[in-house]
Amino acid sequence: MISFLSIVSFALFPVAGAILGAVIASFKPPTPTARSYIQHLAAGVVFSVVAVELLPEITRDHSKYLELSFGFILGIAVMLGMRTLSHELEKKNGASGLPLGLMVGVGIDIFLDGFLIGVAFAAGANQGRLLTLALTLELLSLGLAVSSALGKTQKSRQKVLMTTSSLFLIILIGAALGALIIQYIPPSVMEELLSFGLAALLYLVTEELLVEAHKEPESPLATATFFVGFLVFLLLGMTLVPSGG
Repeated sequence: MISFLSIVSFALFPVAGAILGAVIASFKPPTPTARSYIQHLAAGVVFSVVAVELLPEITRDHSKYLELSFGFILGIAVMLGMRTLSHELEKKNGASGLPLGLMVGVGIDIFLDGFLIGVAFAAGANQGRLLTLALTLELLSLGLAVSSALGKTQKSRQKVLMTTSSLFLIILIGAALGALIIQYIPPSVMEELLSFGLAALLYLVTEELLVEAHKEPESPLATATFFVGFLVFLLLGMTLVPSGG
């Protein structure tokens, strides 16, 4: 199994992607259409990793249907609870003028992203690496959105970048927790853990990335970026895991 430090090191990629998005947005905020393209692309690559890499691994043992059901239901319950909490918090602002609710909601979201990176390595090193790359695109999109939102309330570009950079370091905490769990939990509960991650990732694609992407008028090109992302990661997965290997 891949080491704890290696997993946390891989989590630096989505941190870098998020900070890059924040920097881009602080200097030249992307158009809503451009953000929609990025969100479609990110949704496609995350869905590809889920369908092609994680799902076959999770369903390999056909006798574990109760464990898989428990983990999947728990994952959906957690994501729906987070959604409710985030919506409540987004109605509040901090005394400094920062959108406190948004910050807390995003912090919870990216902590879970980091946790899923750690958990994905339980399915295998290649699966973990592919999910890390996929979530790097998702965090790039989130960095663009958070920096743009903060730019509406804060005049200082430096403060916006410092705030977003500090926030996105939470990914490392989530990844560290996920990495610790897979190092020490017994193999008998691995199915529950992976199915929990499966549900969370499906929620990320269908209820976050695509919902945000569809706030803009749909176009054939935007839709095509979803399938381009899926195909690219499908082929990448086939390259990393050749048949018979």
